[in-house]
Amino acid sequence: MKNLAVFVSGRGSNFRTIHEAIGAGEIPATIALVVTHDLACEAAHWAADKALPLFQYPGGADAEELLRAMTSARIDLAVLAGYIKLVPALVVSAYRRRIVNIHPAPLPQFGGPGFYGRKVHDEVLRSGVKVSGPTVHFVDEQYDHGAVLASIAVPVLPDDNPRSLARRVLEQEHILYPRVVAALCHDRVVWDAQGHPRLLESTQADSASGRVAPAP
Repeated sequence: MKNLAVFVSGRGSNFRTIHEAIGAGEIPATIALVVTHDLACEAAHWAADKALPLFQYPGGADAEELLRAMTSARIDLAVLAGYIKLVPALVVSAYRRRIVNIHPAPLPQFGGPGFYGRKVHDEVLRSGVKVSGPTVHFVDEQYDHGAVLASIAVPVLPDDNPRSLARRVLEQEHILYPRVVAALCHDRVVWDAQGHPRLLESTQADSASGRVAPAP
């Protein structure tokens, strides 16, 4: 059983999906800490309603205090679910290869500082690519820069607008992210000599709902 810290900023739909998957027994974990920079955001209110411990960063504490809170909660893995701030280097160093994020488009093409929310889908449509889709990657000291772990392809349709594309991508995020978090909690991620992560084949129970595409 792993202890998770979930980092949130907005509505928290991926946060809720992971919470539901834990409740359904699909992820062997407990959410031991919820980190947010905005205690007024919808995700923070939802966490409070569920009596999940909240910690404000940045704004309420510094990086050392955040790391102490994570250590005190015996955090094994950190999961970014719509968190728009940069995780401090002190925490990244302490949790190297144990922090993941989900991004709503292919990386590295559509990532970096400022690439979140509608801005990502605007750029995807402006680029003319035919395929988008969520990408799960490990977090390092830069925005959307760490090693890619898994993705799901979402076709870009001729009549797509940012809202329609975002809706279909989010549906796939809710499929992909719980599966990847489950794989991490089952220790089914390995690293090769070149520093590339790979998902090991899931058990029959884990894979019943579909296939996750590993990073190339």
